[in-house]
Amino acid sequence: IAANEIRKIKKELYEILALHTGKDVEKVEKDADRDFWMTADEAKEYGMIDEVLVREKKKK
Repeated sequence: IAANEIRKIKKELYEILALHTGKDVEKVEKDADRDFWMTADEAKEYGMIDEVLVREKKKK
């Protein structure tokens, strides 16, 4: 029962990510089912985030 719930929740997550990133569900599923590390800029390009915030250095 737990395995079925996990599959159901993962499917829902992939559909949500596909909707918000503009990627196909199959691509999101493939990327999410393995280690898929991204830099902040890559995450923005993928559609996972809207913007990258950069902290300005304080002046002394």
